[in-house]
Amino acid sequence: MNREEKSRVIEDLTAKLADSNNIYLADISGLNALTTSNLRRACFKADVSLAVVKNTLLAKAMEQSGKDFGDLPLTLKGNTSMMISENSNSPAKVIKEFRKKSAKPILKGAWVLESVYVGDDQLDALVNLKSKEQLIGEIIGLLQSPAKNVISALQSGGQKLSGILKTLSDK
Repeated sequence: MNREEKSRVIEDLTAKLADSNNIYLADISGLNALTTSNLRRACFKADVSLAVVKNTLLAKAMEQSGKDFGDLPLTLKGNTSMMISENSNSPAKVIKEFRKKSAKPILKGAWVLESVYVGDDQLDALVNLKSKEQLIGEIIGLLQSPAKNVISALQSGGQKLSGILKTLSDK
């Protein structure tokens, strides 16, 4: 790969990093062709982009992206695959589901909505992350529940009062 090709790859990676809020780095070395193909299919079904990248080029792209990746560049050793998704926990779910059948991929680290997660021990925390839409839905539900309680109390109180009046009038 000559300098022009490397600079083009760095530009492409920098653009991907700049446009993404959820970036996972994983090690998929040692997987045979069939297993790798199955992993790619699982990523495609979950709307996750999977690409094997060169560590030095990815490190340069991280520097040029203008984002603070914290300790994530320190994980760029050995074989590195980059997983990008719109949903914050989709790559983690793919990794966790795939590891039921295989020892890999191993999570090196992740940059999710400006938070850095380093190490494979963070996988469960990443799987349990809720998306922005889920959090907004929960907040709306919590905000609506007191109003629903007041309305139902008022409605049931009115029915009780009318029941009492009807009973009194019957007597």
